[in-house]
Amino acid sequence: MTTRPGPAGREPVEQDSAEQAVILGPSGGEVHGERRGAFRRGLEVFSENRLAVVGIGIVVFFVLFCFVGPLIYHTNQVTTNLAVSSEPPSLQHPLGTDTTGYDELGRLMYGGQASLAVGIAAALLATVFGTLYGAVSGYVGGAFDSVLMRLVDGLYAIPPLFLLLVLAAIYSPGEAAMIVLIAALSWLVAARLIRGEALSLRVREYVQAVQVMGGSHRRAIVRHIAPNAIGTVVVFASFTVADSILTLAFLGYLGLGLQPPQTDWGGMLSTATEYINSGYWWLLYPPGICIVLVAIAFNFMGDALRDAFEVRLQRR
Repeated sequence: MTTRPGPAGREPVEQDSAEQAVILGPSGGEVHGERRGAFRRGLEVFSENRLAVVGIGIVVFFVLFCFVGPLIYHTNQVTTNLAVSSEPPSLQHPLGTDTTGYDELGRLMYGGQASLAVGIAAALLATVFGTLYGAVSGYVGGAFDSVLMRLVDGLYAIPPLFLLLVLAAIYSPGEAAMIVLIAALSWLVAARLIRGEALSLRVREYVQAVQVMGGSHRRAIVRHIAPNAIGTVVVFASFTVADSILTLAFLGYLGLGLQPPQTDWGGMLSTATEYINSGYWWLLYPPGICIVLVAIAFNFMGDALRDAFEVRLQRR
């Protein structure tokens, strides 16, 4: 608590720390102070969520395992070696070998690279496109908004599984194709969510001020609409990473994913199911456990991010 001089002939006016931060701050200091406080509150809520911390640990572990692991644990994932096929775990092969002689631990790292890369890239592509689509639709409104949303409704009417299978059968199943394919099914949710945010944000004073001052629609959308919907965007992206990894695993399980010598965890799981009755458990459990752990980790992080942004929004 501090004091500042009052008007002539009056007692000094007491000023609390919040008011002091507003006055002492630079131009727009109040906004920056509030943002710093909101960020801290959100970070505290996120860090207090133990499952989210565990989720971050799991994601970091798998990123290091898949991308740094091959630099330490060297295996041949290109040439088959039938002489050592289907061997159980041993000192030479900690997780055994698969039916073509590939080292299973090295295969798990190699397949994880594709699963994580495709899952994260597809989620980012779907989030960026869906955010821009929904922001433009909600900001412009009127007939333009109706046309764009009817297009989204029409795509929603197509069963996702059917569309996924058709597109996967048409296009060559490379990593780039998988990214575009999965993103094409995921951006619809982002478009609807951000469109709802844009409808409420476009009537805010700071957005109307841009219009009054002659600012472009692009500036209003990119600088004001999209950034103020960042909470929805981040939460959607975190959940979409998990969904994308599961979708890729689903396609790989059906044999429509990446083709040899490339692989992903879903493709490894699909191969393993053919030998369930043969007792080759080391082919089945490792990729299945990896898929489950990574998907759960991103869902834990998504739940915590949602709670963190809800705290920030409550204090606006």
